[in-house]
Amino acid sequence: MTTSSATSTTPATHDSVAPGVPYPISVEFFPAKTPEGADKLRAVRQQLYALGPQFCSVTYGAGGSTQEGTFAAVRDILAEGQSAASHFSCIGATRDSVRAELAQLQAMGVQRLVALRGDLPSGYGVGGEFQYASDLVAFIRAETGRHFHIEVAAYPEVHPQARSPEADLQAFATKVRAGADSAITQYFFNADAYFRFVDDAQRLGLQVPIVPGIMPILGATQLMRFSDACGAEIPRWLRLRLQGFGDDTASIRAFGLDVITTLCEQLRRGGAPALHFYTMNQSAATLEICRRLGLRD
Repeated sequence: MTTSSATSTTPATHDSVAPGVPYPISVEFFPAKTPEGADKLRAVRQQLYALGPQFCSVTYGAGGSTQEGTFAAVRDILAEGQSAASHFSCIGATRDSVRAELAQLQAMGVQRLVALRGDLPSGYGVGGEFQYASDLVAFIRAETGRHFHIEVAAYPEVHPQARSPEADLQAFATKVRAGADSAITQYFFNADAYFRFVDDAQRLGLQVPIVPGIMPILGATQLMRFSDACGAEIPRWLRLRLQGFGDDTASIRAFGLDVITTLCEQLRRGGAPALHFYTMNQSAATLEICRRLGLRD
């Protein structure tokens, strides 16, 4: 990876939000799997709409489930008068299947996509006509022009399957040059990792907004499992503090609010263009963090 002579704590990327304009945030959900879960998610969405999110994204859920639940949740969000971004993965897909799904999303009124390579369901070998997310971005642009605002993923702490940090950075550059409009990062707990990634991207001439993904700390065991799977580093001091709380969920969440609010303050002061919250289909932590940041009443 190309590095600067000193660790940067202020990115050269993004102009600060104009005075009087609310600082942009967005929120992410995963599809509910049961009617009860759908009812709960509907209530959570209504609570988070009070934040005035720029958009609400919907994932495929853990393990790369089918698009049916994702598209259904996107329809609900659009019907509730909000902007919705559908996650859209290409692994195992054909050009014909992607073309049909793009047409379906256009007919639904979707204008924003999060374009991803995606995870193969267990038992599947590598297949389909798309090898990388950049292939998907290029295809979307070729098929639909500028209809969709395309988000892609970025990995400040390096994608867990990348050959090297430099290879990961070049893969990101390829996605941007294929036509991506902006990026959302994997969550992290080290602001310097984000600022360094942004600096490195700029040195390659990449000027798209790179929005940090924010993971509220809701529980220690789940967070550690997710982080080990996705390559997000939990600093030793943070891991030990979380482990020290044992099963005291209330203390974990109170401590987590302090940690994540401080991280968000660092990012915002350093020039991050927005914040994207991985809500885990819960509202309380995201609402409180935004209240502490003074982003909303």
